[in-house]
Amino acid sequence: MQFLFTLRQRGVTNARVLTAMETIDRAPFVRGTFSERSYDDTPLPIACGQTISQPSVVGLMSQALEIEPRHKVLEVGTGSGYQAAILSQLCRRVYTVDRHASLVREARAIFEAMDLTNITAITADGSFGLPDQAPFDRILVTAAAEDPPGPLLAQLAVGGIMVLPVGQSDMVQSLIRVRRTDAGFDYEELLPVRFVPLLEGLGQD
Repeated sequence: MQFLFTLRQRGVTNARVLTAMETIDRAPFVRGTFSERSYDDTPLPIACGQTISQPSVVGLMSQALEIEPRHKVLEVGTGSGYQAAILSQLCRRVYTVDRHASLVREARAIFEAMDLTNITAITADGSFGLPDQAPFDRILVTAAAEDPPGPLLAQLAVGGIMVLPVGQSDMVQSLIRVRRTDAGFDYEELLPVRFVPLLEGLGQD
């Protein structure tokens, strides 16, 4: 299948991630005029000025998290819901938050239609995480901050991994992996990326 071939070409090699991306059809998450491009390896616009990430970036971010089947994962930035759906195949439970209530509603409807019962989608300011459900084994942020947000670092379990884009503009961003150890946090730069900014507060919808 061309879709999986492209993913492998771009560096997605983890067998569990590739299986998840083969299992979860991207098409239901892409709406309107862009639906015919569902299987292109490109980001596409969605409602509320957001984007659905290109599949290879979804794959690389999922792979970088090193998720195990018993893990509890927090995703900040539900967007279309596609990334959360992929994560749902890799872990025990996904909590996904977005500041736009309409995006959360649409994503919930798709999760229900696909019978993805281990995802909890919540409208909230993701920069504060979900303290009630912390700590998390893995945290994935799909919007760029200047620095990893303190509340999210605090909600990462010892031994946990957070993957997020950081950068001061949408032109220069790096995907980084943060590992929490007994002694603190280790940071590793993975690849250049472009994401929408991480904004505080709730959306006007």
